[in-house]
Amino acid sequence: MIKVGNDYVVQANDKCILKVGSRRRAAQLISDATGLLNALAVVESPDIAPEAPSIQREKPEVS
Repeated sequence: MIKVGNDYVVQANDKCILKVGSRRRAAQLISDATGLLNALAVVESPDIAPEAPSIQREKPEVS
């Protein structure tokens, strides 16, 4: 997170992702995003949850 003028810019790998006007709000968004990414990593881990079977849908008939 860097300050640019009156705003705070959230960066990831040298890319600007989000610009907000409050340092506190930027920190909260970073915390929320980190939590979501960590939860996703747990869900995708083969040790924790087996891979879900794919759902096959019928193809619509084209006339």
